[in-house]
Amino acid sequence: MEIGTKLPYFELKGCDLKTHSLVDVSDKSCVLILFICNHCPYVVAYLDRINKLFRRYYEDNLGVLLINSNDPAKYPVDSFEGMQALAKQYGWESIYLHDETQEVARMFDAKRTPEAFLFNSSRELVYHGAIDDSWEQPNLVTRVYLEDAIEYTLDGLEVDVPHVDPVGCSIKWKPA
Repeated sequence: MEIGTKLPYFELKGCDLKTHSLVDVSDKSCVLILFICNHCPYVVAYLDRINKLFRRYYEDNLGVLLINSNDPAKYPVDSFEGMQALAKQYGWESIYLHDETQEVARMFDAKRTPEAFLFNSSRELVYHGAIDDSWEQPNLVTRVYLEDAIEYTLDGLEVDVPHVDPVGCSIKWKPA
């Protein structure tokens, strides 16, 4: 997905068993779509940092939707039930969404977990990629790419680094 692309519409089932869509975040100043899963060691290493980031920017009007597109046949921990357990642990029941058909991942051309897509108030892609520069060692982070992009976007500024290649596990695609 190219910078400047409009946020595509989608509807997915959340861990709260309700259908969620972009309508849920329509009143937000910017929207973060983050592809994650339960099994990936990169995602697991980021879970607490991701949660802190959401909590920090919630009051600043950041909308967040987490999407799991992995094939649970390959990784059973990525099943909907596994998602529900993780969502309960972090309080993400209404924002952790299941892309069972993998159509949404294909719309975004998502390839990794975690992989961030940040959209501004006009719902144009302004940042795509990595969360920061040290997935394994939180104390060694020197560049907070996603956080900087959120700050710039909330302030109505152009993101200075709009793309950083995401680092993580590949999305586990279903057989064709």
